[in-house]
Amino acid sequence: MFKRFYPSEYVDSTYEIDFRGLYQKGYRGLLFDIDNTLVEHGADASEQAIHFFRELKEIGYEVCLLSNNKIERVERFNNKIKVKYIHNARKPSKKNYLKAMQLMKTDVNNTVFIGDQLFTDVFGANRVGLRTYLVKPIDPKEEIQIVLKRYLERVVLHYYKKSLKKKKVR
Repeated sequence: MFKRFYPSEYVDSTYEIDFRGLYQKGYRGLLFDIDNTLVEHGADASEQAIHFFRELKEIGYEVCLLSNNKIERVERFNNKIKVKYIHNARKPSKKNYLKAMQLMKTDVNNTVFIGDQLFTDVFGANRVGLRTYLVKPIDPKEEIQIVLKRYLERVVLHYYKKSLKKKKVR
């Protein structure tokens, strides 16, 4: 029942993912949510994020930000990063995941999505068939509608972790 919301991987932070290893496995495109995935909600690009995106470009990745935020927010974050982006993405709708891959000239077989929310980020990417990384939110302070979703996410994550334990036993 909950499997459609399960990420391919669940990690503590975007910044701990082995992007060089993913590149060696043939991945060429990266889609990122912004808030609580790369920086705190509403924050500009940090020095860590700026360096991180520079490194991703050096590795050879095409990168696109996929955000449900308004254009002003996304452009402000992207000001020093300078990657492709789609604002008002309406995640979990499939449309803009597909559009982002067109912009990057990648496809579902060589693109990864990284985000902090199960019901928008991961669910939408799963609907398209992408490899997904769910990251723990950077900042626990969130808008009320997200706080409410987090309660439901805990239920799904409980079953997700249980399913991982079953796989290990086999």
